[in-house]
Amino acid sequence: MAESNFVDYVKIVCRSGKGGRGSMHMHRAKYAPNGGPDGGDGGRGGHVYLRGNRNYWTLLHLRFDRHIFAGHGQNGGKSGSTGAKGNDRYIDVPCGTVVYNADTGEYICDVKHDGEVVMLLQGGRGGLGNKHFATATNQAPRYAQPGEPMRELTVIMELKLLADVGLVGFPNAGKSTLLSSLSSAKPKIANYPFTTMEPSLGIVSYRDNQSFVMADIPGIIEGASEGRGLGLRFLRHIERNSLLLFMVPGDTDDIRREYEILLNEVRNFNPELMDKQRVLAITKRDLLDDELVEMLSADLPDDLPVVFISAVAGMGIQELKDILWAALNSESNKLQTILDDDRIVHRNKDLTFLQTEMSAMGEDEDLSDDNAYDEEDWDDIEELEDYEIEDVE
Repeated sequence: MAESNFVDYVKIVCRSGKGGRGSMHMHRAKYAPNGGPDGGDGGRGGHVYLRGNRNYWTLLHLRFDRHIFAGHGQNGGKSGSTGAKGNDRYIDVPCGTVVYNADTGEYICDVKHDGEVVMLLQGGRGGLGNKHFATATNQAPRYAQPGEPMRELTVIMELKLLADVGLVGFPNAGKSTLLSSLSSAKPKIANYPFTTMEPSLGIVSYRDNQSFVMADIPGIIEGASEGRGLGLRFLRHIERNSLLLFMVPGDTDDIRREYEILLNEVRNFNPELMDKQRVLAITKRDLLDDELVEMLSADLPDDLPVVFISAVAGMGIQELKDILWAALNSESNKLQTILDDDRIVHRNKDLTFLQTEMSAMGEDEDLSDDNAYDEEDWDDIEELEDYEIEDVE
């Protein structure tokens, strides 16, 4: 089977640059034989940044660039010359990327907006030259500070898709069919479970040249929040959605029970998702007569909008779009979106499941590579492991 181009999980090694050494130079000139210390400071090491980029929608470009190294700072020179700073490295990621420490599972940061820049690793400070240590009683210091060592971190990046509406339903509930009928997206559609193996995004056109984004994720089964099926991998994509559209086929034996199972899986995965607005769509309307629709409506949940639709026959589609648009633009949803943007809480990764999840994503290989470092780098790490910056009055 061909490897998918949708990559929403990647493990990489990042390393900032080490700081340059301070110079121990003593000024010498024929007109100033005892000119004193003039050693310059070392340049700082390069930082490693994350930068949101709306032109990316997967982490595929990072799958082939697993080692991100910033440049080292240059050593200080004579005449007070400061060494050049190391080159910074920017890692462009799609908006909605969450970063975790691969060794501890600890949450590090979240890149949500285009152009947003977050410092992932700070470069080492450059050492001070000997000119800083000259005093009245020590006018010719022959020592300087070394630069601070590099910092290294192995991280896991997860992408959580940004969309206005997220589709939630069991396999073969008609989610892909609906997305294909409302937008230009072409998700795979077939008559067997788990036809959708990766999320799909589509732009849904509305009146007056307005639009909103809809996301289709693989079907959820009972127990998905505990790792059954494809649930754990893709449930995270609905965390970013403003509104959740639950879809249940009209020929289901118990529509309310199936909806409650889906709702329970969402609740178990992340209780904060219960604050999002919800809409229930009953699919396959073309298979139901008016009398049956009226009978089914009596037993449906009354705490959210409900609409009967048929994506194939085009029944109820405009009504569904009106309901979704009204919900997305309601004052309560706008307020909730603002609150979510400020207070969203990311849980740390559970290390008991981290290795299993990494294996499932094909990210369990050891990325440490001695060839990625030169011998000088390792010597400096050993030499400076107990480095402490000296305070200078």
